[in-house]
Amino acid sequence: MLEKVYELDLKISDRLRMDNAQAKLWKAVTVVAHSGDSWFWVAGLILVWFFSQTYHGISAFLILAIIVLAGIVMGIKLFVRRRRPPGDWGAAYRNTDPHSFPSGHAARACMLAWFAVQLGPIWLAVLMVAWALLVSLSRIITGMHYFSDILAGILLGITSGQIILIARPLMEAYLAFLF
Repeated sequence: MLEKVYELDLKISDRLRMDNAQAKLWKAVTVVAHSGDSWFWVAGLILVWFFSQTYHGISAFLILAIIVLAGIVMGIKLFVRRRRPPGDWGAAYRNTDPHSFPSGHAARACMLAWFAVQLGPIWLAVLMVAWALLVSLSRIITGMHYFSDILAGILLGITSGQIILIARPLMEAYLAFLF
């Protein structure tokens, strides 16, 4: 049974994967893939935290949520130790994080989208959900993840996002100096 699931996972992943030498949209796909990088989000949110009183609290919350989720993802990756799919693109990821399960990009993008669904206006929620799905798909297309890595990342992102939302009052109380 597990063998069939594994074979299906590989089949779906191979079908979605794009050869960067042949793809006209490769640059766009890689930009979308990188838009889910944690350093990109944390760096941007730190700037918002420093320079915007209006968004000071939400930027602190999002930074903490991204850091917590990164810890969870890394813990799971170190436990599962599933190797990334073979490939050349994404050497920085492959060298610093050789494990693929679950996808941290999919988890992070879906957590941020979940926050937008729960807290933001509908237009932002729709935009963030579409972006999260594109980031998730781009990680398979570029050969950084298997389909099951993405599914696990999506579920982890939504679940963690909801738990972190519930814990938000505690975060604000115990880390008031950040908010």
